[in-house]
Amino acid sequence: MRVLVTGGAGFIGANFVQQTVVERPGAVVTVLDALTYAGDRSSLGPVADRVRFVQGSITDAELVDGLVADADVVVHFAAESHNDNSLVDPSPFVQTNVVGTFTVLEAVRRHGVRFHHVSTDEVYGDLPLEGEERFTPSTPYNPSSPYSSTKAGSDLLVRAWVRSFGVEATISNCSNNYGPYQHVEKFIPRQVTNLIDGVRPRLYGAGLNVRDWIHVHDHNAAVWAIIDRGRVGETYLIGADGEASNLDVVRALNELFGRDGDDFDHVADRPGHDLRYAIDASKLREELGWVPAFTDFRSGLAATVEWYRENEDWWRPAKAAVEAKYARTGQ
Repeated sequence: MRVLVTGGAGFIGANFVQQTVVERPGAVVTVLDALTYAGDRSSLGPVADRVRFVQGSITDAELVDGLVADADVVVHFAAESHNDNSLVDPSPFVQTNVVGTFTVLEAVRRHGVRFHHVSTDEVYGDLPLEGEERFTPSTPYNPSSPYSSTKAGSDLLVRAWVRSFGVEATISNCSNNYGPYQHVEKFIPRQVTNLIDGVRPRLYGAGLNVRDWIHVHDHNAAVWAIIDRGRVGETYLIGADGEASNLDVVRALNELFGRDGDDFDHVADRPGHDLRYAIDASKLREELGWVPAFTDFRSGLAATVEWYRENEDWWRPAKAAVEAKYARTGQ
């Protein structure tokens, strides 16, 4: 199988490429990545000699067309994906997430290639903090930020290209990922690397906002289950029943470092901060037989902390710039 992975040097994409090369040795993998701030070719280091890497943008129609023509399946991770950045400048999110997805879809349509679109549960907006309600594939879209609205737009493009042009595509909407190779600007790696440096964690507002955490390995295993066994045109939600508040996460990280759980600083809350995400992954589990391997969030956190301890050379070069950016906003 010839696999084209867009955004394959980013956090989830790089983990997907590594898993694919190890678990599917017959796969021929090509990575297309623009290497913006969140893309890092060194994230492919363990398998770099076994993949073809192409630096370029998914908005480059000629480049994309040539790569898609030589693929059996396109797995589309490429996206601008940071809520805070989208509030400062939405334009890259529109270009990459909407125009870029359109460009890839048109190439897939021309060449009749199988397509899987990786999206986020943030397209559904948020849920009340109290209650048992969860997102399902039929939950109406209600995005809150430029990031989530452009991801919602890209999802709708995929659905339209399936219905209008017969593109052989599936969509997955996943909850918050954590694990190796996640950029230090993100919540968990930022707190972990701060703690490694002896700096108190920082918490938006009261920290009551809830996320449904899933280890990146489980996410990517689910993506392959959908590619292998999913029904064309369907949307599958990926989650591992990992609901935890940001406050719970910070307390757990402090304790993993042998510190008092409440030893952290509060910072101003993010504008429009979604309250709660929660995934109902029953369709994925029942229809495709997928189950997560990381069922205990705390043990997954411990493994992630250990990875960042052991791979300081990977994250250290970006740390100072990230903290300087947050300092300018008081966060």
